[in-house]
Amino acid sequence: MPELPEVETVRRGLAPHLEGARITRAEARRPDLRWPLPPDLVQVLTGATVVALRRRSKYLLADLDRGGSVLWHLGMSGRMLVEGAAPGQFHRDPAIHARHDHVVLVTEAGTTITFNDARRFGMVDLIREGQAHPLLDHLGPEPFDPVFDAAYLRAVLAGRRVPVKQALLDQRIVAGLGNIYVSESLWRAGIDPRRAAGRIGPARIQSLVGHIRDVLAEAIQAGGSSLRDHRQASGELGYFQHNFRVYGRAGQPCLRPGCGGQVARIVQSGRSSFYCPGCQR
Repeated sequence: MPELPEVETVRRGLAPHLEGARITRAEARRPDLRWPLPPDLVQVLTGATVVALRRRSKYLLADLDRGGSVLWHLGMSGRMLVEGAAPGQFHRDPAIHARHDHVVLVTEAGTTITFNDARRFGMVDLIREGQAHPLLDHLGPEPFDPVFDAAYLRAVLAGRRVPVKQALLDQRIVAGLGNIYVSESLWRAGIDPRRAAGRIGPARIQSLVGHIRDVLAEAIQAGGSSLRDHRQASGELGYFQHNFRVYGRAGQPCLRPGCGGQVARIVQSGRSSFYCPGCQR
């Protein structure tokens, strides 16, 4: 599943084409994806103007001038494609089959925004004006939110016996983190992913918060990580996977200067964790 950097990269790619744009035509080419599409999705979108395009955790939200928002989740293979009215303005990879174009928006400027999802694990929903959404109302603070600081993290982890890796994947604690970037952040902070969350000292918590933000910022700058299906809205691949220090590197030397250890892979809560037993404590 795409994590925060991938979704933020897609948001930034879409924003110039969707924010402030009026949708003149909307199509829902099937009744469902992971869950049924709202029956009035086309009616709500046709003629609406997108006043803002936001990200919350791993979700995209398009706020509409008529109230409410459209909620997207990319799932395992979802892509947001941008195609212009002028031929050749945007390149569409011929490997991305049009039969998987499920929701299509055409703006007044002639730009087409397409939600393409081969495996159909993504979702599109409407958030009605004045209402909350069950997928969002339990989420914790964003990693770049000033609320997410060392004092906050120390407080929410206090007394918790679960492994710190598992705690950081809990979206109620911090929103948007996933398996890749938690592994990378813990390596940078020198913290063993198996360590009990409540047994990490204040200085190491402070370091961990900084490394989480650094890893995410660098990944956004690199356009995310192109594992399996992720692409930016432009069709470009992300490149942060070339900066992985532990993720996917089991059996290879640790890249921390002077360590000399070897990256190991273990399974925690059904997910692969990569870490260096030599320098992560």
